[in-house]
Amino acid sequence: MTLHTPMMNPHLAHLLERCPELAPIQQDILSAHEMLLTSLKQGGQLLLCGNGGSAADCEHWAGELLKGFKSKRPLSSADQAALGPELGPKLQGGIPAIPLTGFPGLATAFTNDVDPFLIYAQLVWGLGRPGDVLIGISTSGNASNVGHAARTARAKGIKVLGLTGQTGGALKPLCDLCLCAPSTETFRIQEFHLPIYHCLCLMLEDALFPRQTS
Repeated sequence: MTLHTPMMNPHLAHLLERCPELAPIQQDILSAHEMLLTSLKQGGQLLLCGNGGSAADCEHWAGELLKGFKSKRPLSSADQAALGPELGPKLQGGIPAIPLTGFPGLATAFTNDVDPFLIYAQLVWGLGRPGDVLIGISTSGNASNVGHAARTARAKGIKVLGLTGQTGGALKPLCDLCLCAPSTETFRIQEFHLPIYHCLCLMLEDALFPRQTS
């Protein structure tokens, strides 16, 4: 049953109208927003990891954050002046998000020289800073490379947000917060993850890039 309150974020309310099955985790979605927003306001960055379709979701999510999503996120007048007329009007405000699914040079070297299941952990150790957030996406919650990344993040003072399926799997106890999509079917879990992270994108964009009214 969808719980609507007068103070509910409008993007979350719209999400619950489209996906009422997510009503049981609406408070967790709000908490995830607060976790991400707190990190970003303090100069943190988001690190994302996953496998297969979840790796694609990492790239997708980061792409929505690094440029305008629903808003064009125009730069300040001072920034536009510093960049000049060619760049200033076209560049957009970005939210720092790094999909750890890239880095093919590091990935192939570390696979050959050390351990392919520790690539994400190595990237978290090399790139992560206390105050960042690691977002681990695993439909089963049992992806070992994502779990290793989560353990590394915790050792470095980095909070962990998980996106999993219904049970949360082995990843859930490693997370500061875990969004458990209400399904055990991989494709259905992925179908829930997309609107969840789109909702978080909208909420973060509103908070960090308030729209100017004329």
